[in-house]
Amino acid sequence: MSQRVYIFDTTLRDGEQVPGCQLTTEEKVIVAQQLEKLGVDIIEAGFPVSSPGDFRSVVEISKAVKEPTVCALSRAVKGDIEAAGEALKYANRGRIHTGIGSSDIHIQHKFNTTREKIIERAIEATKLARNLVDDVEFYCEDAGRADLVFLAQLVEAVIGAGATVVNIPDTTGYCLPEEYGGKIKYIFENVKNIHKATISIHCHNDLGLATANSLAGISYGARQVEVTMNGIGERAGNTSLEEVVMALKVHKELGFETGINTSLIYPTSQLVSKMMRMPVQANKAIVGRNAFAHSSGIHQDGFLKNNLTYEIMNPHDVGVDKSDIVLTARSGRHALKHRFELLGYSYDKATLDELYRRFLEVADIKKEVNDKDLVDLSKALELEVK
Repeated sequence: MSQRVYIFDTTLRDGEQVPGCQLTTEEKVIVAQQLEKLGVDIIEAGFPVSSPGDFRSVVEISKAVKEPTVCALSRAVKGDIEAAGEALKYANRGRIHTGIGSSDIHIQHKFNTTREKIIERAIEATKLARNLVDDVEFYCEDAGRADLVFLAQLVEAVIGAGATVVNIPDTTGYCLPEEYGGKIKYIFENVKNIHKATISIHCHNDLGLATANSLAGISYGARQVEVTMNGIGERAGNTSLEEVVMALKVHKELGFETGINTSLIYPTSQLVSKMMRMPVQANKAIVGRNAFAHSSGIHQDGFLKNNLTYEIMNPHDVGVDKSDIVLTARSGRHALKHRFELLGYSYDKATLDELYRRFLEVADIKKEVNDKDLVDLSKALELEVK
């Protein structure tokens, strides 16, 4: 039986921190409702104490969605936690996500304190949050660079104080997959009360390893993964929802499943891109416009013979209508013949060879040849023959 991995979407909190991508409350509600349709388990709706707008957004999202848990972020500060609890009062399922730095870099330079004081603050914050809601997630910020022994002590302390979920974030995207997976493994082996909480992973993409690190964390026991649509987020972004979900779906041998309706991935990606005015890069895995596009003649020939030669998933599985054969100077005769046939034309080998010669001349000039260009080529050849 497959093991369930819970999808925690932070598009509306961490994702919205991208400069220029801020949303109104009304826009956030639209995205939240789409995330509910997509099947995410937890929606991190905002950071209520940060502004009146963010507070209102958490309130309105709490009213607008029913199935997902609505999560509100806070620091390990009394006022933050109380604001989060107040903003969540309309949530069908509410969660406070509080926490503090766990690496010596943060402890010494950000908080100017000691490890012992950090644990005290963590326990106090967790208990306060637990008095307001039943579901409390604690984040150990910069866990990717934290001392392992101390990190395990901190995790054990907050679980003891009532945390139901503990987040082990690679806040700066520092870790390599084996290293990050090793941290999760160490926590499971050295935290006595680990069975009382879900371990969550929250990875950033500064080295392009967010998805790899997240999969490593899952393989060593984490059962919640924190993600954003299109991988948006601070600096180089967060773990991409679509990448993790489809990696687990494609690799069924891993034995994991999510509650995501994958056929809604592409429409959700497009909605987020439009709302946040942030285009998706063309070569973005799963949702980029080239994710199911083939332009090399060798690839096109193999794909047309059997799509499995160059595609590991069906585009329909993620909500994309079809794969594309893009005609360029790198394309071969097989692709050209295929496109002509789609347009209703059929040619013998000699005619196709001549059309291919002319096609290459156009392709070198235009870079990409469209259907109108092909019709023009066909008509020109027909007139010459006549």
